[in-house]
Amino acid sequence: MRDKLNYKTIRIMTVVSSKEFISNGDKYFDLAINENIVIKRGKSMFHLMYRPLEIQYPEQPIFEPDDDLRGAITAEELIERIHADKRRNIFTRL
Repeated sequence: MRDKLNYKTIRIMTVVSSKEFISNGDKYFDLAINENIVIKRGKSMFHLMYRPLEIQYPEQPIFEPDDDLRGAITAEELIERIHADKRRNIFTRL
C-alpha cells in the first residue's frame, strides 16, 4: 500500500528554546527567511514567521498645513521666549 505523503508540503522546522532564541535572536531571524522557526517556552510553542514588509509612502503630504501649524514654534524659540519673559519680570510668585 502506497503512503499518501505529499513531499511538497514537508518543510524544515527548527525548534529552539526561548533562552536559546534570546541568546542568538539574529541567527534565528535570518534562518526564518528560509525555514520555519518554532520557539518553545514551557509547554507553549510560538511560530516565528517571516514576511517582507512593504511600506508605501504617499508622494504628496496627506494633510495641508493649517493656521495652527503655521503658527507653531520650535522648542528653541519657546525657550528663548521664556528667558525673555523672565528678564522682563513677567513671571510673579503666587
